[in-house]
Formats: sequence, C-alpha cells, structure tokens
Amino acid sequence: MSNDSLPVTVNILDKEYRISCLPEERESLLQAAAYLDGQMREIRQNGRIIGTERVAVMAALNIANDLLSNQQHREDGSQNISRRIKNLQEKIEIALNTTNQLEL
Repeated sequence: MSNDSLPVTVNILDKEYRISCLPEERESLLQAAAYLDGQMREIRQNGRIIGTERVAVMAALNIANDLLSNQQHREDGSQNISRRIKNLQEKIEIALNTTNQLEL
C-alpha cells in the first residue's frame, strides 16, 4: 500500500486482524469486516461446519454467490429497460410519421 495507508484493526470471528488501508477506505473496510463476521458467525451457529477455515470458505462462497446473483439481476433489469426504451422509440417514430403524413 502507499505511504498514506493507516493500520486498521478488525475483529472477525473473535480474531483480531490488522489491515492497512487508505483513510477514505476505512469505513468501508470496517463495514465489510462486520458483514463477513456476521456471515461467518451465522454459518458457525448452524453447527454443520467446523473449523474457522471451512467457515471462512463457506462464507466467501455465499458472498460470491450473492454478488453474482445481484450482478445477473442488474444485467437482466438493464436489458429489460433497454428493450422498453427501444419500443418507446419505435412508437414515437410511428406517431411522428403518422402526424407528418396527416399534415401533408
């Protein structure tokens, strides 16, 4: 990291980690650590997975799956909006052409 980096201490699953980050990234890092801690605690409380490393891998897989699902949902929504805009443009062109023909 650059010389402007500052050490930040985060707690994840009762372990302390010291991470360097830029001052403007500090709050995001703390939020990410808190989110990861919550996910890992939830997995550990379900009791089916033992060991911090396995809990971390399951949390990472769950978070990655959520991220990919959200990206796909956004892409689908974007395609839907583009399709609707194209339909509206076609309707506007038809209306303008009809108006122009009536004026002639």
